[in-house]
Amino acid sequence: MPESAAPFQYPGYGLKADMDHIDTLVIGAGVVGLAIARRLAQGSNGRGREVLVLEAENAPGTVTSSRNSGVIHAGLYYAPGSLKARLCVAGREKLYAYARERGIPHKNCGKLVVATDEEQIAQLRDYKKIGEQNGVTGMRMLTPYEARQMEPELFCTAALHVPVTGIVDVHPYILALEGDAESAGAMIALKTKVIGGEIAGDKFILDTEGDAPAQISCNTLINAAGLGAQAFARNLRGLNAASVPQQVLAKGNYFSLSGKQPFQMLIYPLPVLGSSGLHAFADMAGRVRFGPDVEWIDHIDYTVDPARAVQMAEAVRRYWPALPEGALMPDYSGIRPKIARGSPHDTDFIIQDAGTHGIRNLIALYGIESPGLTSSLAIGDYVADLLEKQNG
Repeated sequence: MPESAAPFQYPGYGLKADMDHIDTLVIGAGVVGLAIARRLAQGSNGRGREVLVLEAENAPGTVTSSRNSGVIHAGLYYAPGSLKARLCVAGREKLYAYARERGIPHKNCGKLVVATDEEQIAQLRDYKKIGEQNGVTGMRMLTPYEARQMEPELFCTAALHVPVTGIVDVHPYILALEGDAESAGAMIALKTKVIGGEIAGDKFILDTEGDAPAQISCNTLINAAGLGAQAFARNLRGLNAASVPQQVLAKGNYFSLSGKQPFQMLIYPLPVLGSSGLHAFADMAGRVRFGPDVEWIDHIDYTVDPARAVQMAEAVRRYWPALPEGALMPDYSGIRPKIARGSPHDTDFIIQDAGTHGIRNLIALYGIESPGLTSSLAIGDYVADLLEKQNG
């Protein structure tokens, strides 16, 4: 840290008024922002960057990162060669290794992707081929009998067993990333929202609001603001607005099961518009949830409508006919930072550098929906590589 910089008031409720410059600034302390900050602060060969993370909320990971199912995705659905395919597969291996190393609760439980009528079987085979092209190993098609040998309560006409899929306890993962970043010298300021700024020569000058509104400049800027990425980018003077993609909000509602756990593995139907499918999963404590569904919205609202249990139960009964009446309870919701009204495999992550928007030392991330959590460590490496190539 430069001698002119004052230390933070940990736990980071705002910037000190006299801290006005930092080398590298990351907007957003979700899993992606923290993974990037961790990687840049650690650097390579023991030489890391001076990094500051600004987070609008009062704790890291409270917006999108903590509002998902915690699935460690295989990399099954995404177009071969796409960022989602490459970063999901690489990120999955990194996340399993990191969870083992750091003692983060996780489970390599595997999943069954199920067809529930004869017409869906061909699509299931197509996903197997795509997964194999992406480097997903160990998959095999199952007959209904073979699937029920694994999961006796399951109904299907065929299933695809994907053994590399798993789940991770998201909160300890967030804490581990935060701890690593800070141990490497990164600083995290909470309750500090970046509302705009300007590109001034080879620097970025940002305006923040919060408990201690301030202006801060940096040499390198990473926009990992998730749901807020587009809003900030449109308020960054000097950035061509045409480089900022649209944002589409897809709310996903989760319902918990009142009753015993029916499945040991993750159970996925085939993907639907906006989602990888309304799946069944159990967290590390064994609590079973179903979701997320898809609710297209035009503003942020995390309220779960109990009436949605009716259509959710109908979808679940296609692969679990024995779902008891009235067993689904409203639980929580999350909002996907999408760039189009499609399934996660219909669009790719957008990670822009100067080659796209023409601004040196600006990395902008948009549409980091599923499999963003799985890909997070690999995204950190990818951003670091982009900056290294750009700066020789």
